[in-house]
Amino acid sequence: MNELAKQVFSIAKNKDFEEIGLSIFRYQANNCAVYRDYIRNLNINVSEVSSLKKAPYLPISLFKTHDVLSDVLNKHQITFSSSGTTGITQSKHLVTDLSIYEQSFRQAFELFYGPAADTCILALLPSYLERDGSSLIYMIDALIKDSNHPDSGYFLHNHDDLKSKLQKQQQAAQKTILIGVTYALLDFLDNHQLDFPQLIVMETGGMKGKRKEMVREELHDILSKGFGVTSIHSEYGMTELLSQSYSNGEGIFNCPPWMRITLRDTNDPLSAIDGQKTGGINVIDLANINSCSFIATQDLGRVYPDGSFEVLGRFDNSDIRGCNLLIS
Repeated sequence: MNELAKQVFSIAKNKDFEEIGLSIFRYQANNCAVYRDYIRNLNINVSEVSSLKKAPYLPISLFKTHDVLSDVLNKHQITFSSSGTTGITQSKHLVTDLSIYEQSFRQAFELFYGPAADTCILALLPSYLERDGSSLIYMIDALIKDSNHPDSGYFLHNHDDLKSKLQKQQQAAQKTILIGVTYALLDFLDNHQLDFPQLIVMETGGMKGKRKEMVREELHDILSKGFGVTSIHSEYGMTELLSQSYSNGEGIFNCPPWMRITLRDTNDPLSAIDGQKTGGINVIDLANINSCSFIATQDLGRVYPDGSFEVLGRFDNSDIRGCNLLIS
């Protein structure tokens, strides 16, 4: 891991974020060919970008058609790819330094949930396990190993086994996280009900075309009642990022210190908007040093004064992909 990456994961205040973010912007504006061309086409002078508020965001769709790389000296170690239905071009993220991704997801997980070593991690992620190139599976693999718990692991469609494992953890008063793709959690509840108030249920990934989309409030109500918990957690991440945000309920997400959400005008993608208005979600992910840290997603959202945010849906005609999206 390079020195700049170490600085990213040491960010403690806004001033640090701004200074390190500007250093990464200048590096990527010079070294990422796709981002450099995009900036040039916008007639933006890199030397005049004195604040992150002026940094342009690369449309996320370009990850489908281009290799978005700032690190041209090192061969990529892995290619993460998005999920997608037949006929939809997948996004690809070429990662040249997996240690940065590993630092990002481990440090963020511990920030929000404590050490993985203290936790039994159960994963109900059939649609992710049944394809290659999932960054989520790479993360969960590592966290399951970090947990070092004999019952941590994956479940495909073996719901009876999953219920037994959950009941065992409850009886043992073991801290447990069940992370599942949304439709699979609902499939589980079709035949099983639990009353496990201490369980952390984390949904990710949406319906994947397996079930009809639901508003968040209705979905979380069903999941809460089915598992016997007071709230449903969520994970917001995507192939093109190396960081995740987490929600511990009500669909309100919080970022780790090296990640930030801003909004753009839905009618003018180059114009930022402030306040609690609805806009297109832009992500600054400073862990994305070796690709692009400034990404304009296809999600709609709202940002609150404390930096937390809410995902409200997607732009019309957007591809349905593997990030966590619930229409509300």
